[in-house]
Amino acid sequence: MTTPHPINQAVIAQALHDLRNGQLRRCKTMGFADEDLAALKEPGLISVLLNARVPWCTVQINRGVLQKILGQAEDVALEISSIDRMLRLGASTEMVSRFYGLTHQEVALRRNILGLPKRKGRHHVLSEAQDTLLWERWHPQFKARKISVDDDRALLDLTLDLAEELSYPASVVWASLRDWIDQGLV
Repeated sequence: MTTPHPINQAVIAQALHDLRNGQLRRCKTMGFADEDLAALKEPGLISVLLNARVPWCTVQINRGVLQKILGQAEDVALEISSIDRMLRLGASTEMVSRFYGLTHQEVALRRNILGLPKRKGRHHVLSEAQDTLLWERWHPQFKARKISVDDDRALLDLTLDLAEELSYPASVVWASLRDWIDQGLV
């Protein structure tokens, strides 16, 4: 004995849901005509459609929309990865908020999820030797990457790379870079 076709059941369920919620246009967009919708008011006819063993409808994939949705999922994963990297490298809540719009509470939650210690106050200021070393690493890379002083995203990438390389907090590196840019030292 064959079983009812699941696509038929899914379409009927969706159509009934849409009709109950006054979404007649959605039913018509699926391909139902007025007489088909009238038949959906009869329980006996609904049963016949639900239990049909052959598919009376087809499914078509909109690849453009599908790819866009899959791309969004990848974008979200990249964003989460970037936020986590920023926090692990010592970015301030203000930095994360500026680039990703997270609230202080959301940043605190991400820190907690990552098992990072709670931040207490500001990071230390770089010593003169650390500041010189940062300049010596930053300036050539800034020039080599041809970063514009207005390209915050590229500056953030460079900041994170330098914070990782030198084991300085990202918030301190960011503040130094912004200060040098503001002073016109580029």
